[in-house]
Amino acid sequence: MATTNSTKIITGKDTRFSYVHLFEPQSINGGTPKYSVSLIIPKSDKKTVAAIKAAMEAAREEGSAKLKGNGKTLPPLEALKTPLRDGDLERPDDEAYANSYFINANSTVAPGIVDANCNPIIERSEVYSGVYGRASINIYAFNTNGNKGLAAGLNNVQILRKGEPLGGRASAESDFAGLDDGGDDDDDFLS
Repeated sequence: MATTNSTKIITGKDTRFSYVHLFEPQSINGGTPKYSVSLIIPKSDKKTVAAIKAAMEAAREEGSAKLKGNGKTLPPLEALKTPLRDGDLERPDDEAYANSYFINANSTVAPGIVDANCNPIIERSEVYSGVYGRASINIYAFNTNGNKGLAAGLNNVQILRKGEPLGGRASAESDFAGLDDGGDDDDDFLS
């Protein structure tokens, strides 16, 4: 019989990945290097949003001892720092986050990365900020130096389809599409 983990979520297929560091861990402000991704979840994906909210409540209950600290009562979810953030409020100038929530998930262990057919992806160019897919994450409680809340741990990702790259970088195809081959131009710098 399979056991269910009430703090684990698989995001919906329209989740967009940003700030992708899935092949190499990155250190933030000199901290422990971690694999990470920002998961942009459309507000219209009510199933994923409801699952995340339920997982946050479950993680709050599971981590009650940590979250109580020296206190006697468990703080309400609204009083805690949580991983589900509103893109319209926190990133109003970033079009990629419009009408979306986002979660920053990370891990010290490399996530598994697969394609739509569950085949491992080893070509780094297929995994970039702007791609769409699913992510397996776990919500957990933390209490570090009096800073209490919930965070998201990154398990695995599935890349489902390409998307417009985020961060303003154009693809090579779009940079050079429609240009002639150079032929006999005077500015042929390779000869």
